[in-house]
Amino acid sequence: MPVLRSATAGSGEAPKQFNQPSRKGKKAWRKNVDVTEVEEGLREVNDEIIRGGVIREKASEDLFTIDTTGDSKIPQKFPKHVKKGLKADEIINKRSAVPAVSMRKRPSDKTTDGVVPAKRQRTDWVSHKDLARLKKVADGHHENTVAVRDATFDLWDAPAPVTQDPTDFLPEKVEAKVPKSMKLKPLSLLANGKQAPAVPKPTGGYSYNPSFPEYESRLAEESTKALEAEQKRLEAEAAEAAKLEAAAKSAAEADAAEERANMSEWEEDSEWEGFQSGVEDERPSAKQPKRKTQAQRNRIKRRKEEEQLAQHKANMKARRAQEQRIKEIAAEVAEKEKEKALELAKAAEQDSDGDSEIGEEKLRRRQLGKYKLPEKDLELVLPDELQESLRLLKPEGNLLKDRYRSLLLRGKVESRRHIPFKKQAKTKVTEKWTHKDFVL
Repeated sequence: MPVLRSATAGSGEAPKQFNQPSRKGKKAWRKNVDVTEVEEGLREVNDEIIRGGVIREKASEDLFTIDTTGDSKIPQKFPKHVKKGLKADEIINKRSAVPAVSMRKRPSDKTTDGVVPAKRQRTDWVSHKDLARLKKVADGHHENTVAVRDATFDLWDAPAPVTQDPTDFLPEKVEAKVPKSMKLKPLSLLANGKQAPAVPKPTGGYSYNPSFPEYESRLAEESTKALEAEQKRLEAEAAEAAKLEAAAKSAAEADAAEERANMSEWEEDSEWEGFQSGVEDERPSAKQPKRKTQAQRNRIKRRKEEEQLAQHKANMKARRAQEQRIKEIAAEVAEKEKEKALELAKAAEQDSDGDSEIGEEKLRRRQLGKYKLPEKDLELVLPDELQESLRLLKPEGNLLKDRYRSLLLRGKVESRRHIPFKKQAKTKVTEKWTHKDFVL
């Protein structure tokens, strides 16, 4: 009876399951898995190690060589081709001893174009007319006499004639003019006139995990600003409401007065029904102004002269007092200049200490150009939004907006309004009237 054994028995191979399309379920988690491919790969690696090393780990210089001399057996195998050479080399090396035919046309003596040449006059003899003129000249009879005059200029000192360049027909290139403002420093919008830092340094109150005193002071400051802004808004609304109420009240009063006037025109008796007598007689006569006498005019003139003289004396007295106090005034001016220099130095020190810190900048004007400076974003985290973990932090602010506002504040660029759509040309749609010209 034959012995039953598996196909892999005695071969040293691990038992395997070939019919195993999926291993996703728990029932398909079997112990024996096909590892034939892995074992073949390990066997190949061991064979490469025995031969001298793994091929993938070797460098290219150890695996390949560059042939610079060529095969020495090729001339023996193909002697005919080696001696004869390539056809391309033969074509390139061909050089004819006969020069190439020139493309320029050369007229020939034997061939003509069929046109009879014009008869040329003889130049080796003198005509009768020229002979008669020469005889008159020899006798001293000249047709035209040339008057000899002294030269009024030196020929050798004459300027050389200016020759125009034949290629000078193009207009000269005009360079763009640089505006004067390019050489000036940018105009800062700060009230003190100094340049603001490009990247201001934030204080401790801007931190995501700030200290309590700094955060409390900044929160109180921002709260005060918000309350003031809200108070101003409410006052503006109240003023606007009061203005509207007053306008409505005045309009109602005007309407009522107009109604009363209309009623009085119909109810009251008109004065045109009867004439009032004696009204013109009771009017007070207006006092007619009288002309001034010469004595009055002289009195007024003397008074004006006295006033002018008194004013002149007062001015001269004040001037003499100032002349006496010149030294005192000079000392006062020097003292004021010294105090001003100390204040400037102190302000410079303060600016150097905290100029790079973010603060509430005081602007001398709100705009540089057509549009106003955009408001600074409020970068403040409320107490209930403070987080203890860095993973829960929510970033605040926008670096692009901060950079753009810094450029505007330093006067580098002007404010611009965002235009989302380009302005299109206005078109008018009309209906052609050619359909009215249709005739049967």
